[in-house]
Parts: sequence; C-alpha cells; structure tokens
Amino acid sequence: MNLRLALAQLNPTVGAIGANLQQLKDAYHSAEQAQCSIIAFGELSITGYPPEDLLLKPRFIADQRAALLEFAASTTSCVAVVGVVDSDGERLFNAAAVCADGRVQHIYRKRSLPNYSVFDEKRYFTPGTEPLQLIGVNGIPVGISICEDIWVDDGPHVDLVASGAEILVSINGSPYHLDKDAEREALIADRASQLGIPICYVNQVGGQDELVFDGGSFVVDHSGELLGRAPLFTESLLITDVEIQHRESRVEPSISLGGNAAPIHADNPVLPIAESMSGDDELYEALVLGTRDYCRKNGFSDVVIGLSGGIDSTLVACVAVDALGADHVHGVAMPSRYSSDHSLTDAEALANNLGVDMRTISIEPAFAAYMEMLDPSFAGRQPGLTWENVQSRCRGQILMALSNEFGWMVLTTGNKSEAAVGYFTIYGDSVGGYAVIKDLLKLKVYDLCRLVNERAGKEVIPNNVIVKPPSAELRPDQRDDQSLPPYEVLDPILSLYVEHDRTAQDIIDAGHDPEMVSRITRLVDIAEYKRRQSPPGVRVTQKAFGKDRRVPITNGYR
Repeated sequence: MNLRLALAQLNPTVGAIGANLQQLKDAYHSAEQAQCSIIAFGELSITGYPPEDLLLKPRFIADQRAALLEFAASTTSCVAVVGVVDSDGERLFNAAAVCADGRVQHIYRKRSLPNYSVFDEKRYFTPGTEPLQLIGVNGIPVGISICEDIWVDDGPHVDLVASGAEILVSINGSPYHLDKDAEREALIADRASQLGIPICYVNQVGGQDELVFDGGSFVVDHSGELLGRAPLFTESLLITDVEIQHRESRVEPSISLGGNAAPIHADNPVLPIAESMSGDDELYEALVLGTRDYCRKNGFSDVVIGLSGGIDSTLVACVAVDALGADHVHGVAMPSRYSSDHSLTDAEALANNLGVDMRTISIEPAFAAYMEMLDPSFAGRQPGLTWENVQSRCRGQILMALSNEFGWMVLTTGNKSEAAVGYFTIYGDSVGGYAVIKDLLKLKVYDLCRLVNERAGKEVIPNNVIVKPPSAELRPDQRDDQSLPPYEVLDPILSLYVEHDRTAQDIIDAGHDPEMVSRITRLVDIAEYKRRQSPPGVRVTQKAFGKDRRVPITNGYR
C-alpha cells in the first residue's frame, strides 16, 4: 500500500501572517491537484521561524490563530500538518496542527525545546506533555513530531512507533551551517532504519536576519534509503509516493481521516532526488540566499558597495549580483592619497565583468578638510591610527549619503577574521545594513573568489585581486601583515578560540605559539564592544558573531 504525500518547502517571512497563509493555501491546492493524501509544512509556518519576541504580543498570537482557522476551513480530504503557535491561555506551545475536512482535527505540541546555539525556545514555549496520538490517513497510522523531537535519541518518535505508527512526519525550522544537510540526512536515515518505518522530513527555506534555512526536505524509506529530496536553497513542493509496509499487529489510529489506501499505480510521479551540495558551493549559495532575502524581505531592491579592488569587497559584489541582479548593485570607488593605481583598475575591471553600475568619488577633499579642522587639536602629535580611521569614516559617510538619497542598502565588506581581532573602523568600514561575509574567515574568502571564477569558466574576478597582498591602503605601502599575523597563522587560532570555544591555554597546548596566541586572543576580547555595533550578516558556521556567540563586553576572564 502507499501514501502519496507532499512536503511544502516554503520561504515564509516572519510576522507576515497574511502572506504566509496565502503560501500555505497555494501549496495545499497544488497538493490536492496532485491527489496527495497528506501535505506537511515547516515549523511555525504561519508565523515564520523564529518569531522571537513577537510571541510576547497577545495580539500576534490571536492573529496567527485566526489565520490557522481560516486555513483549516479551506481544507478538504487532503490532510495538512501545519506548524503553529498553540496557547492554553497562559502558556505558549510550539505545535503542529492537523487540518482536514474544514477544521483543525488535532494539535501536537513539541516536546523537546532546543535552547543552545541560535535557539532560544525555552524563553517562549512550554514543552508538550499530552499523550501521543496517531493520525490515520487513508487508514495508515501517521506519527507527527517537530524538529528537535527527532534529534533526541529517546524522543517521541520512539513512542509513536511503539504505539503503531507506520510512517513519521517531522516538520522543521532547521537553520543552515556548513554541511548541515548531510548531517540531517544521516540522522534521519539512521532513525528510519532503527525504527523500521519511512520518515518524511520537511524544512523551510530562506533567509531570516542572520539565519539561512537551506530546505533540503527529503523522504527515506523503512531502511533509511533516500526516496526523494528537494533542492537546497530553493522553494519546492516535493511530491512522493511512499510504500507502507503494514505491521503485523495493526493499531487503530486515534483520529481517522481520508478514505482508503490505494495500491501504487504505474503512473506514480518519479521520485525526484535533487542534487546535493557541499563545501564551498554550499557556502556560496547560502550567502546568496541570505543576502537576497534580507534585502527583499526588508523592502530593498538595490544595494551599494564600496569597491576597493580588494578581495573582500570583490566577493561581496559577486554575491550581491547573484542575489539581486547586476542592475540592482552599485559600486563606489573612493580613492585617497594612499590608494594604489591597481586598486582602482581592479575595481573597474570587476564592475565591468559583473555589469554593475560604478562611480568614483574621491575622499581627498573630505579627508583634507578633517585634517585642517583637527590640526589645531592634534598639534605636535605624529600622524597615526586616528588619520587612518578618519579616512575609513569618510568612506562610510559617502556610502550612507548614497543610501539615504537613493534608498540603496549599504552592504559592508568585513570578514570574520577582521571582525574577530577588531581590524576594522567602527562607524567607518563597518557602516551598513548587512554584512554578507561576516561569518567567513579570510582564507575562505579567497576560496570563494576562486570558486566564482571556476563556476564562470573565466576571469570574472581579476587574478590580481586574488594574488596581491591584502591592504587597507590607509597609509603609504600598508599591508595587512604589518598589523596582523599571516592569515594562515591567524585563521586557525581564531577558529579554535571563536568557533570552538577553546581557551588561550588550550590553543597553546595544541601546539600554537604562546606569544601569538596571547596576542590574538587579547585582540578578540577587547574588540567585543565594536562587534556589538556591527550590522547583522549571514551565518554559515556553527558559531557566528551575533546570535551564536554571546560573550560579555565587560569581561575579566582571560
């Protein structure tokens, strides 16, 4: 016997209840037309995930409840599993509503609430404790769980199968980090083979502030073999026929919906298995989706980028073009007395290759004016870091002026290595609305630039950008390695200290130079206040600055 099901991998917008509701209705209609018996949507699919402190507004809860009832009223015999916020009047629950035949038939409340990394569900929700119920869909007992439930070894999936479930449906809001999709598939395949029943895993897709949801919804059979997979980073309706192997002792479901099960027909849809991704390809697509959705969902059609001819602004421009289209990306070269000729020519070559609008605005008049204004106060002092920062702030002012005048969002171009050690100017090159490569260490920036050229099969990014020594060009003949250790030395230490929570002594014990480790970790610690004032950016690792890493600014632990 079989069950035809649809996994609706949608891209909701947090708080856009009406628009999200329409997405659900459209996908449900498509599933009906495909003669599906059941359709599953993502976690909190009406509110969008994560809604955070919107959940503290009683009116918000009431509005999404009204939307749920409106959706339920539109359902027929196809059973819909919808992620919702449930309430008992005092407490909130992360829940799944089972809708069919014009009403809400059942509510399942999530039992395992994640409260680590980017998750903060215990701030808002109470775990469900009600007895588990099976939903009969065309006579087939179906068990339902929500995201974290299935990651816990003794989670509700164990009891659901013991109660007679012959297929599990897991609805999710699982955010991306590198290779997370492979981790999910391995876990669910292992669960399915242990339990001996098929599992359907639906995940949302899209960018939400710093988070990216990569989708990759999939279905595995009772042995853990992959039957169907939706593409990563793309909205999709995955329709799959799953063969159900009835168990010897049938259990009557708590709630029975739909008609009778039918044998698998010869005209079943081909089970689509979208191509998987990994490594740099995956990272790049996550940056593109996160940037596109942050702009689109916040009402920005165009962006502006300071193009310095350096590796960082180059990668940001490439991502922006892939996210928004070349016509919506504007580059600005802002040379000073210290800018090299190749910086301007490299920036111009990149703009031409990408087909983006570019203008040149010299900061020299503004910089000279600042020097004249401040000279009386700085009399007798040697020029130093202050004047470097003034130049950076001149550039930030120009970008913000263009943003104000034309409504373009400023994309900042700083990477994780620089952010970690404070190698940026607060209110200068950190100014902007979104930080595209905020979670990429410098060496990975180089890798992705090489990827851009490999994908294009030509030199989109001028080779000189990739091979020349990195420099802020804020003083004569300046290079990054005059202020920082080589990135080949810096990045591994930062990865251990920032991304893996090792102490300085741990890193020294691992074989790194004690003096270098002490210097770098001190720089990371004292730059915390600067990072707190930086814009949000795409999270692609398991420990990003922002939602992930929460270190106190006032901090005496070294």
